[in-house]
Amino acid sequence: MNFTDQTKVTYFIIKGISDDPELQVPISFLVLLIYLTTLGGNMTILLLICLDHHLHSPMYFFLANLSILDISSATITLHKVLASLISQDKTISFLACMTQMYMFAVLTGDELLVLTAMSYDRYVAICSPLCYHVIMNYRFCALLAVACWALGVFEAMPHVVILSRVSCYKSQEINHFFCDLLPLIKLSCTDTSFITHVIFISGLIHFLLSFIFTSIPYIFIIFSILNIHSNTGRHKAFYTCSSHFTVVILLYTTLVLQYLRPTTLENLDYNKLFSLFNTAAVPMLNPLIYSLKNKDVKTALRRRLKLLRHLKG
Repeated sequence: MNFTDQTKVTYFIIKGISDDPELQVPISFLVLLIYLTTLGGNMTILLLICLDHHLHSPMYFFLANLSILDISSATITLHKVLASLISQDKTISFLACMTQMYMFAVLTGDELLVLTAMSYDRYVAICSPLCYHVIMNYRFCALLAVACWALGVFEAMPHVVILSRVSCYKSQEINHFFCDLLPLIKLSCTDTSFITHVIFISGLIHFLLSFIFTSIPYIFIIFSILNIHSNTGRHKAFYTCSSHFTVVILLYTTLVLQYLRPTTLENLDYNKLFSLFNTAAVPMLNPLIYSLKNKDVKTALRRRLKLLRHLKG
């Protein structure tokens, strides 16, 4: 459906991941499997952190925040794909679309900020180990977490407020599997150059500042590790931040490919693939990375499993 006037749009149609009718069911079941794995992995991390007192430390406090963000992000973006499998209804109201877009922007911004807080935590743990529990006390960690969540909420608000005022769209069909900024901007039949520049500049500033403040602690960490004389000490220091560093590289790479890709790829469906990886695969991989590369998490999991077997016996 095309619009030639300023008729107010009341709903959109989510096109989905693929146009091929034969692929709809397999893709939906794959997304369901990924979502359940994401939910199970992150819930396991959360339960372990809550139940095991050995994991009651600043690093795992921020990891719990990251797991909550991963669960929320996957739920917000993938629920329409899963709902379409059951109801075959691909429509979404204008308000729900704006809400989904806002929540995704908030959660993405929050995740960048939480990863920044985690990098500072790793810096203190490696560069000032004797002062770690004094600096990273419960009050400071709680305030840092609240600041991360609050900044994400306010940073994403102007984008949605500006875009929600667009009243003219060339079509109601969104070529995506959820309401995202770029597909909606492309649907507008009015001049969106100002909106595009505002969103791009503010998003780029937030992205770069998060990246810079995440990278600076790692520069000091690298110099600190290089000053350690023993190979065992270097390996131990690197091991304490390897999981977090892997997650940082994974998230920033997918965001760059999703939103800062070359203009030569604008007419292709690469955005869907990168979005799917960012919204589905990354939240699924995060708990696997932290569990496979973290001795404390693996030990805590073995303790819980041993306790369950003991209770059953």
